Amino acid sequence: MSKDQSDNLSVLDAFGRTGFYGKIAVILATWFGIGLVPVASGTFGTLAAVPLVLLLNYFGEWYSTFALVVVTVVAIWASDRTQELLRRTDPSEVVIDEVAGFLVTMLLLSNSLINMGLGFILFRFFDIVKPWPVRQAERLKGGFGIVVDDLLAGVYAHLCLRGILWFMT
Repeated sequence: MSKDQSDNLSVLDAFGRTGFYGKIAVILATWFGIGLVPVASGTFGTLAAVPLVLLLNYFGEWYSTFALVVVTVVAIWASDRTQELLRRTDPSEVVIDEVAGFLVTMLLLSNSLINMGLGFILFRFFDIVKPWPVRQAERLKGGFGIVVDDLLAGVYAHLCLRGILWFMT
């Protein structure tokens, strides 16, 4: 439940008032500051995931899968902690959930320009439109709710991208 607006903190205020682990949570939740972009922070957060997707694809399927699990666990913790620090529900500055969702979208797909472009568009579409059960997952509490809806949007985007690629071949 959201507190009164007067109780909300800016990211910089929260960062200054918290300890070491709180600072780490804010840095990760904002994906190293990308979430501080004042407009379309989710889009920029997704774009900021592209280098990670490229790197993981270079290392192979096992590393990509392992990284997805690690990023998801870290995202749940960092999102939850940052939400508490900012005293706001699902703050727009938190974009690590977009990173996790885009990792799902691109999991086990090659790094071609068409795959990246379509994956990006499809993920943003499903993250914004929030078809069932994505919207319902968004209502879950804490960091879990912040992250799970993006993971589900990533599943939708991944399946649609696979379908498009199947028809293109």
